[in-house]
Amino acid sequence: MNVDDQVLPNSRSVPWAISFAMRPELRSRLFDEAAEHRLAALGSVRAEVIDDFTSPAAREALRTSDVLVTGWGCPVLEPDVMAGSRLQAVVHAAGTVKNHVPDAFWSSGIAVSSAADANAVPVAEYTVAQVLLANKQVGAIQAAYRSERAGADWSARFPEAGNYRRTVGVVGASKIGRRVLELLTAFDLDLLLHDPYVDADTARRLGARQAGLDEVFRTSDIVTLHAPDLPETRHLADARRLALMRPGAVLVNTARGGLVDTAALTDAVLSGRVRAVLDVTEPEVLPVDSPLYDHPGVVLTPHVAGSVGGELRRLGDAAVSEVESWVRTGAFRAPVRPETLSIMA
Repeated sequence: MNVDDQVLPNSRSVPWAISFAMRPELRSRLFDEAAEHRLAALGSVRAEVIDDFTSPAAREALRTSDVLVTGWGCPVLEPDVMAGSRLQAVVHAAGTVKNHVPDAFWSSGIAVSSAADANAVPVAEYTVAQVLLANKQVGAIQAAYRSERAGADWSARFPEAGNYRRTVGVVGASKIGRRVLELLTAFDLDLLLHDPYVDADTARRLGARQAGLDEVFRTSDIVTLHAPDLPETRHLADARRLALMRPGAVLVNTARGGLVDTAALTDAVLSGRVRAVLDVTEPEVLPVDSPLYDHPGVVLTPHVAGSVGGELRRLGDAAVSEVESWVRTGAFRAPVRPETLSIMA
């Protein structure tokens, strides 16, 4: 099977069979009526949603389906599950496919796509919003105003507040990291980028200056993490690097909780030296007695930077576009390649 980017004729005399594998309640949240109509125009779309590959009905669906549309909660596509399947393509209506596409899957030759590009949009928007608000010290000013309920010379009380000529360090030129850089170039900020796979010329084209990881932590007013969760990136924000940060600097993590040493960050926050914006943590839900919940220097959200609410429709639309591309041309616009999966989020 050819899954390269070149356009291929993909006509056939029998209808394409399309199935869904995800948490059942997700289908209606991802795919509105228009999206369902687009899929129906491509072939036969199964009404049931698979969330367990062990049932006879699920095995029959896999055996007789050409395209599997997956989402959060999709069971793992183990080799024994795929035995006898005629699947040609898996289209993931979310970001990473690592949770349900194991290493052994790739030898099947089945093409894989994901909506990672679409999911990068809200994460980048959330990140940029938090960067701008953190530099403006909105949280501290809001707390003071709420407490005092009186006018004040806020500029004198918060002389470091503002975004003009502040330095923002981006760690990781991932899909999200690149979009963050693209959005931040609209502001009067100095941008740094650390990514071992990006050279100085590429960093400049992205609007940033290439910098080492320690330099990013030492010189940035805000450090925002967009690296994948790999053995070599685990706890890259450790006690030593957190100690390099300027007093009052902010660490933003919308990537993976394992990038940050939670104990070391908690100590840094409690000391008053560092502030943090955390949408992901390790563990994913912090213990109920974690001081990070109530600390005034921390913005803590429960992994909502990615697609939520109405933003799920963007993921569904992106997945439908990929199914259309595959059915009509035999190629994806956003294929997932096994050779690059190891350095992706």
